[in-house]
Amino acid sequence: MTPTEPLVGHFAGQAAVRPPLPVKLVIAGGFGVGKTTAVGSISEIEPLTTEAAITEVAAGVDDLSHTPRKTTTTVAMDFGCITIDPTLKLYLFGTPGQERFGFMWDDIVEGAVGGLVIVDTRRLDDCYAAVDYFEHKKIPFAVAVNAFDGRVEHGLDEVRWALDVSEGVPVLVFDARERGSVRDALLVVLEQALARSQG
Repeated sequence: MTPTEPLVGHFAGQAAVRPPLPVKLVIAGGFGVGKTTAVGSISEIEPLTTEAAITEVAAGVDDLSHTPRKTTTTVAMDFGCITIDPTLKLYLFGTPGQERFGFMWDDIVEGAVGGLVIVDTRRLDDCYAAVDYFEHKKIPFAVAVNAFDGRVEHGLDEVRWALDVSEGVPVLVFDARERGSVRDALLVVLEQALARSQG
């Protein structure tokens, strides 16, 4: 290349590579519903978790009757990411499920375009706080019923009625252990966020 040859000609034919657009999503729900599992199932990096052992004191506070094999709990947040396509990368933040860690939620949710509220139909009351939070903050969200042992205790219409969520909030069944199932649930949240932005 001579000093007078334009740089444009030197790079002709090479497409400019842009990094994917970063999008923040929050995965929320009650204690032991599968938030950490969902992040771990889909993250393309080793997920960051803040798991702590469940002590005898915590076991006296947290209901372990439906999760007897659970030995750890999230005390701050989970973090992972997944590149959807060359233009879009999701950054996933999982909230702690216990009410006593609720003071962290505002910081975790800040800047998020949407949320996925994970539900265990054996204990629907554990997710009321998460549903109320997203409704109050007017953040688009979807409700994902985690199919523990491959089944759910109540139908989706019953879940919608029990949670008192509007028809505009998607309610779906997914499996937090399966990457494709988690991906599909997150894409529903993205659709909600896009629809809200076009509004």
